[in-house]
Amino acid sequence: MKGDRVEIVVDAGDTTRTYEVVASRAGRRVETAVRRGVVEVSEVTRNGAVVRTARFTANRVLALVEQPVPREDGSEIPARSGQPLREDPET
Repeated sequence: MKGDRVEIVVDAGDTTRTYEVVASRAGRRVETAVRRGVVEVSEVTRNGAVVRTARFTANRVLALVEQPVPREDGSEIPARSGQPLREDPET
């Protein structure tokens, strides 16, 4: 969804570098994949066409932080804190 972002922190020798991949337009999403020692973060359209991709060597990636935008349509179910999911049956 528009506004979703993935932040990638990479070891660059003496320092770290931070990169961001953002879903820049409506209907786009950000997908992450780790394949054969490579971390790949892509911005993808509704049809699945890749708009742009960032690739990093997996052993250099220090952190991969997904930051979704809060949904306003209620599609995300809020977590119930402090309440059990169901009662324990008596044995």
